[in-house]
Amino acid sequence: MITNDSSFQVSTDQTLLDIPMIYRFLSEQSTWAVGIARPVVERAIENSLCFGGYLDGRQIAFARVITDFATFANLVDVFVVPEHRGRGYGKQMIGVVMRHPSLQKLRRFTLATSDCHSLYERFGFTPPLRPETLMERYFPNIYLS
Repeated sequence: MITNDSSFQVSTDQTLLDIPMIYRFLSEQSTWAVGIARPVVERAIENSLCFGGYLDGRQIAFARVITDFATFANLVDVFVVPEHRGRGYGKQMIGVVMRHPSLQKLRRFTLATSDCHSLYERFGFTPPLRPETLMERYFPNIYLS
């Protein structure tokens, strides 16, 4: 358990994750994974470094890192439940993610965001230095089919 202050704590212990809450948020409230199936969420969690944010023992935040722990990481599925936003919990979560010992000295750490650029800029994220070198296969509505 990594403690940020007396009431908000962040942990990478997957046994503490509230999978039903994470699934509900991603499948119903997120802007990037609406309609995602629970087995897909569970498989993603099993194969990632996950961070749960807990307020008085109840999970209110989540972040997931896909990584090889040596050269590359991609930060995904970051959220704070709506009723707890605006209190700095997102900043605390990202701070813990960025300080995690297994995520140090990576050559590339990426993420995609549509509306939180200023949050991630505080932690050194910038637009790609050479965007012309990046490519993707992107299927935004894959979970709706």
